[in-house]
Amino acid sequence: MRELDPAFQAFFQRQAATVRPAPGSLPLSAVRAGYRAQRQGLNANPPAGISVRDLVISRDAGQLVVRLYDPGVRVLSGLLVYFHGGGFVIGDLESHDAHCRRLASAAGCKVLAVDYRLAPEHPFPAAHDDAVWATRWAFDHAAELEIDPGRIAVGGDSAGGNLAASVAVGLIGDPSRRLAFQLLLYPGLWPEEETTSRRELDGPVLTRAGLAWFDQCLKAQGHPQVHRLNLERADVIGAPPGLIVTAGFDPLKDEGRDYAVRLREAGVAVQHIEYQSLPHDFFVMADISPAVFSAVAEIAGILQSALADGACRRFNDATVEK
Repeated sequence: MRELDPAFQAFFQRQAATVRPAPGSLPLSAVRAGYRAQRQGLNANPPAGISVRDLVISRDAGQLVVRLYDPGVRVLSGLLVYFHGGGFVIGDLESHDAHCRRLASAAGCKVLAVDYRLAPEHPFPAAHDDAVWATRWAFDHAAELEIDPGRIAVGGDSAGGNLAASVAVGLIGDPSRRLAFQLLLYPGLWPEEETTSRRELDGPVLTRAGLAWFDQCLKAQGHPQVHRLNLERADVIGAPPGLIVTAGFDPLKDEGRDYAVRLREAGVAVQHIEYQSLPHDFFVMADISPAVFSAVAEIAGILQSALADGACRRFNDATVEK
C-alpha cells in the first residue's frame, strides 16, 4: 500500500486543525490572494542568479503579461512556455514564480511564464486562446528573446498542463511553429467520464468540491470548442514528444496516465513518471519535503536533454513509478 510522503503527511495533519471554507464561499479575490500567499510561503527558497523581466505584449483581445526567466545562458537557449495551475480560476505569475525560477535554473533554459486570463471573469476558452497566442508570439519573437525557435517547448501544471497539451495539439498543423517538447505536470485533462482516481480520491490538496467549483467558474461544458479542454479524444498524431508527471495522491493521476497511453498509441514518444508518495501541486510546495527537489532535478534533467541542441528527442515509452 502506497503511503504519503512523511513530510507532506505531517504538514496536512497540522493543516487539518484549520477550518477550510467551502469552495466559492469566500470572495474570489480572497481565495486568489490566499492561494498565492500560501504557495509563496511553501516555496520561498528559489535558486539565485536568475534574471527576470516582465513583458507586456499586445493582442486583439487586449494586453497580456508574460515573465521571462533567464538562467544566464550565453548562447541561443531553448525556451519553455509555461502555464501555471489553479483550475483556470486561481494562480498567477507570483504563485508559481519560485517554481519557474527553479525550472529555469535546473534545466538551463529560459522560461516564459504566461499570465493568462482567469475564469469566471473570462470563461472558457479565454485561457486557451491566450495560451495559443502567447506560444505563437514566442516563436515569432525568437530573435528578440534570444532563443532557438527549433527548441521551444510548452509546459504547465494542473490546469496549466491542460493548456500546454491543448497548445501542443493545436499547433500540430503549423509547420512554422513546431514544438520540440511538451511537459505536463499532473495535468487536468477534463475527461468526459469520471476516472477511478477522481471518484476515489478527495484531497489532500485537490478535492471533489474544488474541482466542481472550477468547472462551475470555467463554464466550458456545452461550448462548441470544448474539445480543446476535453483532450481524451483529441487527434494527437504528430504531437511533440513529451513527459507526463503524475502524483500518487492526486485525483488527476488516472487521466494523466491515460493521456500518456493515448499519445503512445498515436506514435508520440512520451515518458510517464508517477511520484507515488506525493500529492497534487507538490512542485509549488517545495519547502515541505526534500522529495520535491529530487523530482525537480529529475524532471529538469529530462527537459534539458529534450531541448539540447541537436537532441534526439526519443524516450522510453514506459511508466515509471517512484
